[in-house]
Order: sequence, then C-alpha cells, then structure tokens
Amino acid sequence: MWNRSFSSNATRAVLKEKKWDALIVGAGHNGLIAAAYLARGGLSVAVLERRHVIGGAAVTEELIPGFKFSRCSYLLSLLRPSIIRDLELRRHGLKLLKPMAASFTPCLDGRHLLLGMDDEHDYLEISKFSKRDAEAYPRYERQLHKYCKFMDFILDSRTPEALHKGSSFNDRLREKVQNSIFWGRCLQHALSLGQKDMVELIDLLVSPTSKVLNEWFESDVLKATLAGDAIIGTMTSINDSGSGYVLLHHVMGETTHGDRNIWSHVEGGMGSVSMAISNAAKEAGVHIATNAEVSELMIEDSGRLKGVLLVDGTQVHSSVVLSNATPYKTFMEMVPHTFLPDDFLHAIKCSDYTSGTTKINVAVDKLPQFHSCNLNSQEEVGPQHTATIHIGAERMEDIGKACQDAWNGFPSRRPIMEMTIPSSLDKTVSPPGKHVVSLFTQYTPYKPLDGCWEDITYRDLYAQRCFKLIDEYAPGFSSSIIGYDMLTPPDLEREIGLTGGNIFHGAMGLDSLFLMRPVKGWSNHRTPIKGLYLCGSGSHPGGGVMGAPGRNAARVVLGDLREP
Repeated sequence: MWNRSFSSNATRAVLKEKKWDALIVGAGHNGLIAAAYLARGGLSVAVLERRHVIGGAAVTEELIPGFKFSRCSYLLSLLRPSIIRDLELRRHGLKLLKPMAASFTPCLDGRHLLLGMDDEHDYLEISKFSKRDAEAYPRYERQLHKYCKFMDFILDSRTPEALHKGSSFNDRLREKVQNSIFWGRCLQHALSLGQKDMVELIDLLVSPTSKVLNEWFESDVLKATLAGDAIIGTMTSINDSGSGYVLLHHVMGETTHGDRNIWSHVEGGMGSVSMAISNAAKEAGVHIATNAEVSELMIEDSGRLKGVLLVDGTQVHSSVVLSNATPYKTFMEMVPHTFLPDDFLHAIKCSDYTSGTTKINVAVDKLPQFHSCNLNSQEEVGPQHTATIHIGAERMEDIGKACQDAWNGFPSRRPIMEMTIPSSLDKTVSPPGKHVVSLFTQYTPYKPLDGCWEDITYRDLYAQRCFKLIDEYAPGFSSSIIGYDMLTPPDLEREIGLTGGNIFHGAMGLDSLFLMRPVKGWSNHRTPIKGLYLCGSGSHPGGGVMGAPGRNAARVVLGDLREP
C-alpha cells in the first residue's frame, strides 16, 4: 500500500509527550504543504490523518493486485511551480510524465479530434471540422494565457480581508497597509492587461461557458472538448452564468518551465505527489501520524484553543491548529457550536457542497482501441492513449442533457466522461501488457430518485452504463475489464472526507471564491476561533491539486506568530 505512515502506541506517545507549535488536521496535499512550510519556519508540527494512508484525494491505492489506482485526483497541472521549487519535490521523488497529446475526442461518425501535439498539428486537426476555428484556436489560447498571468497573482496572494472587531490598533493598521499593497499590485496587473482585456476577462468570469465558446468557435466537437474543462467536479451546466471561471481554473496550471495547460501523469500515481511532499515535510522535522482521526477541537471556556481530541481519546496539545478538512466538517462536526457566531455557522451550513462526480478506476487486460483513430498497432501506445480522452460529449448539447438528468434526480443516461490511461506512460502502475483506466464521470446526484448508491446492483448498473458507452467508441472495452473500483458522491464523502462528494471542498462559483471563500468575512484562512485556521481547498484560492491554500495558510500563521 502506498503512502502509508506509521501509527502505533509509540506514535501516540510521541503525540502526547509535548505541546506542539502547530497541528494539521488531515494529511491531504494542502495539509502536508502547510506542515512543510511551518516546519521550515521553525515550528514543531504534527499532522494527524484519519485514514491509513496519507494524501487525501491525491492518493494511490492497490485495490486489485498489481493495479495501482489514483483513486480520486488523476492528473497534475495546477500545483504551483513555486511550491515544487521551494520544497524541492523533484528531489523528493516527484516525476511528471508529459503526455504525447493533450486531449482526444473520438466521434461516433468515425472522425476524431486530437489536440496538443504541436501548433501545426492542432491546425490540421481542427481544420477537419472548421478552417475558421483552426485559425481562431491559437488566439483563444493566447487570450486565456494572458488571463492566467493575472490569476497567478490572485492565487499566490492572501485575500485583502478586513479584520474583525476587537483587533488592536496596530493589527488594524498593519492589515490596512497589507491590503493597500495588495490592491495596488492588483491595479498594476489590471493596467498591464489593459482595459479591453480586463473587460474580456470579466466577461469570461461571469458568462456561461456555452456563450464564451459559441462566440469563439463554430464546430461542435471543438466546443464540446473545451467545455469539458468547465464542468469538472461541479453540478453546474455549461449554460450557467459564471461557469466560465471553472473553464479558466482548469487551464491556468503551469509547469516549472512556464508551459501552460499541460496535464501530466505522475509516475506511481497521484499518491507520489503526496509522498514527495511528505518527504519534504519529514526532512523539515514534521511528524505524520495515520489512523489518527480527530473527533473534536479542545477549546477552553475562555475560547482559547488548546489542541485536539482523537477518537481513541488521545489529547494532542497545541495553541495553533490548521484544518485541512472541509469547512463543513471542521465547523459543523469538530468545533463546539457554542464558540461560533450564529451567522458564521449559518453561512457554513448553507454553503454549496453538491457534486455530480463518480470516479471509476478500471483494471483491463488490454489497451483500449478507438475505431476512429488508428495511429498505432493493437498493443502499441499511441498519442491518443496518453491524452485526456473525452467520451460522450461530441456537442455541448450532450453536456447540457447529461446535467439536466442529474438536476431531475437521476444519473446521466449518457454520462460525460474524462478517460485517462496512466499506464500508457507509467509502467509502475499495472502488470506488463495490462492497463489502468481512470474514468471521471458526470453527472451522478448524491441521492438519486430511482435508487440508492448503497445498493450493489444499482451501483453496477451505472458502471455498466459507462462501460457500454465506451464500447461505442472503443469496441471490446467492457470485455477487457478485470475489475473496477467506484467512488460515488457518498463514497467520496465517507472514505475521503469530501462533504457532499465535492472534490473542491465546496462549489467554485463566483459567489464562493476569493473574499467569499469559505464565507464572507473569513477568507484569510483565519476563523472565529483564535488559533484555528483553514488550509484546505475550502479556503482561498480553491480546489484542485494546487497547494496554494496550504502554503498561503502557513504564511498567515507564521505572520501571526511573529506579531507581538
């Protein structure tokens, strides 16, 4: 089993023997990153993980002998390059495997769209569907990359949150200076974009994805391919206002070499990302304990935080706790409500945690072959196998219909799927000649009206629906299946700790970002409990294997501890 740390009576003794400078609840990637930065800042830090493995949603598990699944997250692009450099993650074992192509969309009429090999190839591929679109596509990418430079500043900055009543004069003055610096730099970035591009950026952020793509392109398959980025992990439609932001969120990843929108496989699966971060954290002196579930925070009657209580009764002491759990789980389940303002509790309770995601990991005995793309021999890996493969969406209308099914209370009749084959590049995750296939499927409501996800037969019916849809594009896929693992929204909540099954720790709409994340008035990682901070994806700047919430939270903590 990958990413296993050690938890025993000896570990419990280590946890209890002293008062730690900081505790981290949850060993997901953000929690581990926060721990590493805090330890490098001179603090004694312990990370407490509920499961038997570290990594949270960035985890590798061998559930079928010989096949290692990235059970939740499955590709890497958003992890901030500065974090990779700061923590020397490559030295600690992180190895990225760049795909030969970025995306592959097979069509039932025998055509296909294969993008991301090089600019000339992109032009030829898109020209099969529209010469006009082939000429517009480079301009579209350049425009998005312009916006990304502005967004980089937002991602790497803490929010300019106002302090609450009771703060000292010095604290208020210091915060005003810091906020003024932020807004000054924000203005500089806006001016560098220019008014025309700023207006275009705002239009992208508030518009439906369908409107944005219809204005740029005319071919159905290209629009559907690009629209897939706007729905990942959401329960929203591409026709919803504000869905354009998620489109941007998923293309603003950057490599340490400055390349944009490259979604890489990770050797050893996504758990290797968490393992590299944990290696960096341990080198800095962080103690990591698994099977160490936190039941509640220990808070004195005065409101002073004094540590956490584990489910086995162990008390672990610290005046500083960073929660990598979802905001809902943190405040509705771990913090005694008597210490929280009513309006804050109400806002947390009313936050949107809906999810339409079901992740299926499949072990197969042969490489899928798509009848619309014959670039390789039967057993040879082609560029299409290394790409993100879009199944079930040849038109934006297909995405809209699939979403409407879920809004009506039923799993999509024709699910929208992102299919990846990590074993096409990574020989460490499957036996020779066999492969691992990852299916990120949408849309599946948390509580379907026509069945229950706890029903094994109902679960299998949905899985078979997905497999049969793949058969339409890659005949024989179903018959190649050795076994599979499936995580529905309730499974993601129960096993990984994702409230509602939402992979982002909460919706990524414009009403839930920046100064509104997780709720208005508390966007700077601090909380109503002095000494308690949020460091997970439910805090600014949001979800994905990005690392920015963990690093930014650690910076806030270190700054607070330095102040008199």
